[in-house]
Amino acid sequence: MESEREPVRVVIVDDEQLVRLALRLVIDGEPDLTVVAEAADGDAAITVVDEQRPDVVLMDIRMPGRDGLSTTRELLTRPAPPGALMLTTFDSDDLVLGALRAGALGFVLKDTPPARILDAVRTVADGNPVLSPAATARVIAAATGPQSSEARRSSREAARQQLSALTGRELDTARAIADGLGNPEIAERLRISVATVKAHTTNLFIKLAVENRVQIALVVRDAEQ
Repeated sequence: MESEREPVRVVIVDDEQLVRLALRLVIDGEPDLTVVAEAADGDAAITVVDEQRPDVVLMDIRMPGRDGLSTTRELLTRPAPPGALMLTTFDSDDLVLGALRAGALGFVLKDTPPARILDAVRTVADGNPVLSPAATARVIAAATGPQSSEARRSSREAARQQLSALTGRELDTARAIADGLGNPEIAERLRISVATVKAHTTNLFIKLAVENRVQIALVVRDAEQ
């Protein structure tokens, strides 16, 4: 018999009341999820997160006043911070890349089907990134498009310097993570065990000084741009 698990505690941050209401209705309809608070701006978000200690924060990128990126960076400096899942329309959200670099575990479009948003919340609550192939392509485009050639060269050199500390198998693992593969798929590609994949990934966190798989992927993409 499986032990009962406490519902995942979620805070919703969005300046649009209708968006918050819609997300609350969807999330509170699930027995394993619960919305513990809402906030309409970044300053209020910091207050309610400190009070409620949620597992996941659904954070709007663009808000008046303190935006979602600044707020996310602040929240992720806390001890045992919540998983940050960014909300965006992605029309012109160059801030998404910055959020991922700051440590957010992923992002969802506001018009994403409810079932996928729920899956994303659960995935982030488990400490795993949310990276669909289409969304990853948009992030890569954002990473490489607006930069000047000098800025791109600088970030490429810095990323290659980070990767130079890796063993061959660790580098293979990092590239597989950047391709969006999970541990079983990486194990199959590299013909190693899942336990070995996990060990390589742990080493990547340490050697690259990153906190999650999203940031590993970004280092690889920077090195290859």
